[in-house]
Amino acid sequence: MATIDGLVIKDAVKVERIGVHSHIRGLGLNDRLEPAQTADGMVGQLAARQAAGFIVKMIQEGKIAGRALLITGEPGTGKTAIAMAISKALGSDTPFVSITASEVFSTEINKTESLTQAFRRAIGIQIKEETEVLEGEVVALEIDRPASGVGPKVGRLTMRTTDMETIYDLGSKMVDACIREHIVAGDVVQVDKASGRVTRIGRAFTRSHDYDAMGPQVKFVQCPDGEIQKRRETVHTVCLHDVDVINSRTQGYVALFSGDTGEIKAEVRDQINKKVLEWREEGKARFVPGVLFIDEAHMLDIECFSFLNRAIEGELSPLLIMATNRLISKVRGTDIESAHGMPSDLLDRMLIIQAEGYTSEEISRILRIRADEEGVKIDSKALELLTKLANSTSMRYCIQLISVAEVLRQRSRKESVTTEEIGKAYKMFYDSKRSEKFLTDSFIQ
Repeated sequence: MATIDGLVIKDAVKVERIGVHSHIRGLGLNDRLEPAQTADGMVGQLAARQAAGFIVKMIQEGKIAGRALLITGEPGTGKTAIAMAISKALGSDTPFVSITASEVFSTEINKTESLTQAFRRAIGIQIKEETEVLEGEVVALEIDRPASGVGPKVGRLTMRTTDMETIYDLGSKMVDACIREHIVAGDVVQVDKASGRVTRIGRAFTRSHDYDAMGPQVKFVQCPDGEIQKRRETVHTVCLHDVDVINSRTQGYVALFSGDTGEIKAEVRDQINKKVLEWREEGKARFVPGVLFIDEAHMLDIECFSFLNRAIEGELSPLLIMATNRLISKVRGTDIESAHGMPSDLLDRMLIIQAEGYTSEEISRILRIRADEEGVKIDSKALELLTKLANSTSMRYCIQLISVAEVLRQRSRKESVTTEEIGKAYKMFYDSKRSEKFLTDSFIQ
């Protein structure tokens, strides 16, 4: 921290939030879709991970769009972790939308509209657009300013490639763009002829001798070859819901930022579907079926299940992944008992992955991974104690004890978390079983 002219200048500190599943990098499978015991943040669950790997392979090959997958298992067996691993394995190009069933009932719009918007967010469209650009190395940039200081500025831009050199006359808009981007001789730039946008690609290698020292932001590139004017194909990736919002509101794309999307008329969606399908037939667009993950799916009612039963068979439908920890329970909104709290006709259309419980060794590995993710140094005895607590309480509870124990370690100024900090954290914070016992004993008294 420094003081300049009486002002206190503080150092900028980057704050990173560590989420519950931030340690997961993928499914941990090899090229033959065989899972390792511990890889990419995933531990155990070999059969479930391998089954999820086949699902990912089918998604990437476009063979499973419009189907549904159900991940079942007891609480704390990694159902959400498997869904997150699927999203990581799919990559950034495949849309992944995660919601909880309770979100459907907490919005101002009706249930089916909320589910429809979630479905549309999970369907991506890659739209191809051809643009004409000027690409080359700037040889000289001359700007003529009016002597009075009032009026438009004009200029001349000399660009070259390895094969040719051309001079272009610039208007005031292009001159302002060059000034704003700090374009100088020796820069390799790309100019969009339609929009007038100027983009600096880097600095030409031929100008590298001009610098005795340079910062990390200086990027040297080769001088382009061929003609200066070229046609480039640009691919824009958007989701269907964004297209719906833009075409259903008078303020257009502003609704995307305000969040006030409201209900979208079916006529608008039908017109958009028709247009997008035409683009696909003409080769201008390509569908990217994504993944819609609904956690705690047993919270949905019979109306939502009926809607999903029909929606997953639509032509424009993503892969639906649902997770639940219910065994035999009533379908919400009815008196019918069914497996996993879902109607049998919907279960018939789903592939089911069973998440098994973790062994003590696997729990120990997960706790070690979580400690490393949070930057906590924990000794072996403390980790062994945490593993025993996880078997008697729950793994989620013990994962939260790691952060508390780290705060206690900092206060005592120890090098690593020991059993003493774990014991103090255990006494300070109750788990669900001890809390239930405490309430039961208090009620009896």
